[in-house]
Amino acid sequence: MLIRTRPDWWLPIGAATPEQLVANRRHVLKTMGHLTAGAAAAALLGGPAALAQAAPQCPPRFHDGIPAPRNPAYLLPDERTTAFDAATRYNNYYEFGLEKEAPAENAQALETCPWTIAVDGLVERPGVYDIDSLIDADRLEERVYRFRCVEAWSMVVPWIGVPLATVLAKLRPKPAARYVAFESHLDRRIMPGARLPVLAWPYREGLRLDEAMHPLTLLAVGMYGKPLPKQNGAPVRLVVPWKYGFKSIKAIRRITLLSRQPATSWNTAAPHEYGFYANVNPDVDHPRWSQKRERRLGEIFRRPTLPFNGYAKEVAALYSGMDLRRFF
Repeated sequence: MLIRTRPDWWLPIGAATPEQLVANRRHVLKTMGHLTAGAAAAALLGGPAALAQAAPQCPPRFHDGIPAPRNPAYLLPDERTTAFDAATRYNNYYEFGLEKEAPAENAQALETCPWTIAVDGLVERPGVYDIDSLIDADRLEERVYRFRCVEAWSMVVPWIGVPLATVLAKLRPKPAARYVAFESHLDRRIMPGARLPVLAWPYREGLRLDEAMHPLTLLAVGMYGKPLPKQNGAPVRLVVPWKYGFKSIKAIRRITLLSRQPATSWNTAAPHEYGFYANVNPDVDHPRWSQKRERRLGEIFRRPTLPFNGYAKEVAALYSGMDLRRFF
């Protein structure tokens, strides 16, 4: 007799309930362990050198979560949020293992504080920045986005972060900049998957500058009212909801402004399977997965995949005149 055992993340849709936010907005300024007033003033008034040299601060544990207001412009009232356990225990994070459940265990060895991000390339304010000097705690907001993996599974996640455009505005891209490249953290001592030749490590991704500046593009530091779990990309990751999930790079360590299209990890490893753009398109199948339908975590039946993951109204104009089958 064949006995089928459902994985832990397979939950009935009725169980998929978002966690509630707590505390008040001002409390985040204390719990996030911001720069001291002097360091913050130096960062704001002293130019890039002072900003880059501001001492990293380690925040206390977020016992009360991250109280960030929901942005009503980015909600999905007709879709149920994926259960927290599903979204945090079913992950692709190959540095921490090739199985979906491996990152939830292996990523806990990652030290996320202090955390700095190097900024270079065609930018007026290069340097090595503490994360709190790039992302303003008082501008954090919650946005509920669809998330679609190229493997044809999907989620609905309440992310917490700031638009990437606000961070890039601080850094001041030069007129010649056309692309933004990202690089993930790499530490083979604690990353068993990074010891394997799956990809050329560290993990790299990139966007056109207009994609990066689009209001939907988010730098996320939390989800479900809490800091990002390490398996989901802590302490800071990219979220680009109209693209397949591999574009939303985790644990960002470097941001580079470029005039030419950067090499990206999956596009370099298998260019006929993973395009640079990676826009969700039900009409362009992956060689191993049809993209016409998807399986939402926590649901039994597959649903139709939406062009641009349901964000066509907002982003289709970015690709006007492009052959979306060729530039996939």
